[in-house]
Amino acid sequence: MSTPSSNRDRWAQLRFMIVGRLFSEPPEPGDLFHRLLELANKTWRHPVTGGEIRFGVSTLERWYYQALKAPDPVAALKNRPGSHRGTFPSLGLEVREQLCSQYQEHPGWTVKLHYDNLVSLNRETGLVVPSYPTILRFLKARGMQRVQRPRRQTEGERIALERLERLEVRSYEVEYVQGLWHLDFHHGSRPVLLKSGEWVKPILLGILDDRSRLVCHLQWYLDETAEHLVHGLSQAIMKRGLPRALMTDNGAAMVAGETVQGLEDLGILHQRILPYSAYQNGKQEYLWSRVESRLMAMLEGEENLTLKSLNLATQAWVEQEYNRTPHSEIKATPLERYLQGPSVSRPSPSSEDLADAFRLKASRRQRRSDGTVALEGQRFEVPGRYRHLELAHLRYARWDLGHVDLVDPIEGQTLCPIRPIDKAANASGQRKRLEPRDTVPLSSNPSTMAPLLKELIADYAASGLPPAYLPTTEEDPA
Repeated sequence: MSTPSSNRDRWAQLRFMIVGRLFSEPPEPGDLFHRLLELANKTWRHPVTGGEIRFGVSTLERWYYQALKAPDPVAALKNRPGSHRGTFPSLGLEVREQLCSQYQEHPGWTVKLHYDNLVSLNRETGLVVPSYPTILRFLKARGMQRVQRPRRQTEGERIALERLERLEVRSYEVEYVQGLWHLDFHHGSRPVLLKSGEWVKPILLGILDDRSRLVCHLQWYLDETAEHLVHGLSQAIMKRGLPRALMTDNGAAMVAGETVQGLEDLGILHQRILPYSAYQNGKQEYLWSRVESRLMAMLEGEENLTLKSLNLATQAWVEQEYNRTPHSEIKATPLERYLQGPSVSRPSPSSEDLADAFRLKASRRQRRSDGTVALEGQRFEVPGRYRHLELAHLRYARWDLGHVDLVDPIEGQTLCPIRPIDKAANASGQRKRLEPRDTVPLSSNPSTMAPLLKELIADYAASGLPPAYLPTTEEDPA
C-alpha cells in the first residue's frame, strides 16, 4: 500500500534518474538545452501508476538546478509537503469542536458514523462538513481511534481500558527455552459426537513454549475445568520437563486451588495476565488460527467426528506438521529452536509425584467420638494411631476423593492415606485394637496434696490472720 511519504520518495528517485546523467557526464558550455531536449523527447514510467509519462524542458531544467548544488540531490528533488499539511483548513473550528465533543461521548463509533452524525447535526445550521476522507485523516492525525467500550462497564474492565490507552504494548520473548510457558483454552468450531448421541463443541487446551513456540501439549476436552488443566499440564511436563514459569489468564481453572498449589510445589512461577488484558498472552492466538485454518479444515470430510478421533488427529498434526513447520517470526521450526536452546529446563517428576503436587492443602478438626474428619461433604476415618491429633492436615484434589492423604504440617511428608467412612463395614462390630500411646503411665490414686496448695496454706498461716470463715459444729475442733 502506497503512502504519501513513499510516493514522494518514488518521485524523487525518478527525477534523479532522469537528470542524474547530466551530473555524471556534465554538458559542454551551451549544450545544456540540447541535452535537456533529448531527455524531454523520451518516455518514462510513472512512479506510482506505472503508466507512460513525459516531461517538458523547463521542468527538467528546474530539476537540474534544484539538485545541482544540493548536498543531497535526491532529497532536494522530493515534492514539498503542502503548507497546510496537518492543519485541515477545510474543517472549520465549530465543526471541529463538534467532532471532538462527539468523539469524547462516543469513542466506540466508526468514522463513518461520526461523519454521518456531523452531516445530520449541521443540515440546518448551514455549516460546511468536509468530506469523509478529511474526517478520517483528522481523527487519525489526532490519535482519536475507535475504542470499544466494555460490555458490562465493570471496574476491572474500566481500569484495563485506561491502562491500555495509557501504556504502550510491546512484543516480548524470553531468552531461554522452558523459561516461560503459555497455557490457554480454545473453544472449538466443530462439535463432536458423544456415545450418548449428543453433539458437543469441545475445548482445546494448548501449552506453548514462549521462546521456541513449540507446542508442549495439545488436547481436546469437553469442558474447561481444573481437573482437565492439571491432566494436560502434567502430560506437557512429562514430555518436555519442568518449566520455570507459566502464564495464564484468570479463568476459574487457572486460579483453582489445586492448580496454584501444584505450581508452587513444583517451583513454577505462576504469572497471571492482568484482568481483561488477553493480548498479553497473544502468542496463543497464532496457534488457534493455525488449528482452525489447517487442522479443522482437513477434518471437514469427517462427518461423525468423535473426541477420540479428534485428539488422535490433533496429536499427529501438532507433532508432524506444526512443530516441524518454519515459523515466520523466529525463522526456524519450533522443534529446531527448542533443541538449539539455551534451556533452563528441569527433569520431570514421576506421574505419581505430579498427581500429589496438584492437590489442595486443608486442615480439619478431628471428631474425638469416632476419629473422623469432614471433607467435601463426606466423613473420612483417621487411623487410631493419630487419634491424638486435634487438627488433621490433609492433601486432596476435589475431583479425586479416593486419594486423600494425612500429612505432617511441618515437613509436608505424607503420613498415611485416609479413606471415606464405610458405615456398612463398621456395622459388623469388628474393631481394630488401638495402639498404646507413647505417654507416661497414669496412677490410680494420688499420693499426697499438691505442692502448690501446700504452699498457699503455709503462706495464709504465716499472715497471722484467723481463717476468714465461721466453722460449723460438724467440723472437727482445731
